[in-house]
Amino acid sequence: MSTAPVVPTPPAPVAEAAPLSQGARIINTFIAPSKTFTDLRRNASWWAPWIIISIFSVLFMYSVNRQVGFEQISRNQIAHSSRADQFDKLPPEQQTRQLQFSSKLVAGIGYANPLLILFFFLVETVVLWATFKVAANAETSFKSAYAIVMYASLPGVIGALLAVISLFAGASPEAFDINNPVGTNLAYYLDPETTGKFLRGMASAVDVLSWWSIILIGIGFACTSKVKRSTAITIVAVWYLLFKLGTAGLATL
Repeated sequence: MSTAPVVPTPPAPVAEAAPLSQGARIINTFIAPSKTFTDLRRNASWWAPWIIISIFSVLFMYSVNRQVGFEQISRNQIAHSSRADQFDKLPPEQQTRQLQFSSKLVAGIGYANPLLILFFFLVETVVLWATFKVAANAETSFKSAYAIVMYASLPGVIGALLAVISLFAGASPEAFDINNPVGTNLAYYLDPETTGKFLRGMASAVDVLSWWSIILIGIGFACTSKVKRSTAITIVAVWYLLFKLGTAGLATL
């Protein structure tokens, strides 16, 4: 007696994750980053984090101008530069002209930061995307890589918010450093008068928010390609340290 053929049972369909809204992506960047970066494979839009970062960037510059003033910012930068002695020897009218020019430059760059962000993040994306393509054979598209960098930069919003709070809480205008406004890194706690520029530059690499972003970028490339998470984070970290090494070296010139 023959037996009836057994019909194979088809595999159960794998449920796909529900698409995330822009708001959900931003929130998950902080609490569940893998969800955000995995969703970039569906839609690699980056405008939402850019808007958030831009708003806080402008808020920070407004707070700096209100609580410190761009002229004082210029004075602080000159005081800690190699041309401090030369500036002190200038006639008062030349000092005034230089301060006015420097103040306008600081304000212009500061308020143009939302546009500058697009350019600098583009450069960062080109370097990282090319490195992952060549060194790790990553499958991440360039558009997704740009979105990864943009979302991974969201922790900087926390730094801007802390800096604004510090300014309105009574930060000293004479001691305020617009390039290092809040103590999330080791260089913030070093005396610029007694610490070498190279050491301070490398100490600034020990920054909580920067390393948070580094880890997020690594997670992003791991979620959008077949690169291991540890490998991805290592690649980003090496580039970050090389960048810090270069900028710290240039600061000594």
